[in-house]
Amino acid sequence: MNTIITIGREFGSGGRELGRRLAEELGFEYYDKEIISAIAKKTSMSQEYVQEVLEGKSHTLYPITIAQSMFIADNFYIQQEQSIYLAQSEIIRELAQKSNCVIVGRCADFILKDLKPFRIFVYADIESRMKRCFDRNTDSQKHLTEKEMKKQILKVDKDRAKYYNYYTGNEWSDKSNYDLCINTTDVVIKDIVPVIAKIF
Repeated sequence: MNTIITIGREFGSGGRELGRRLAEELGFEYYDKEIISAIAKKTSMSQEYVQEVLEGKSHTLYPITIAQSMFIADNFYIQQEQSIYLAQSEIIRELAQKSNCVIVGRCADFILKDLKPFRIFVYADIESRMKRCFDRNTDSQKHLTEKEMKKQILKVDKDRAKYYNYYTGNEWSDKSNYDLCINTTDVVIKDIVPVIAKIF
């Protein structure tokens, strides 16, 4: 059976970097945004729309024009969301069965629960997360004030939790749902990866 590592993470905690570096350290495959591309291809929906749904955002985007009725719109969105989740589940299972791998987010810990993945959750205090976000200095974030950055971080976490809780029935931030919880507050990610890799 393949070794499967799943990474749940608070926004700005460095979970994505930890997952990528851990995969490199172990010589495992690494899956993150590639899953979104595969879902878009499988469902014939745009990557932007798939990303919106997977982040648990409000349905401000629709892949096609629909009737004016909000009832119809809501039903349509629910159907699209369900089809995206099913595609996501199929793709994640296919990837996990190919080889040893690290999978970031996407409810992978729940989707693959019968394969008994090693479930990691990465978190940090809000100050450390804000610093990482400012250091990344992406186009969408570089003009934000500290207050705006904090609000954005907490909003992303709320959206992730809502999506995860809806599909798994579990609390996203409940540490008892994971095998290892890593506090990356004031930690250099690359320095702790070799230590974590020894577990495997």
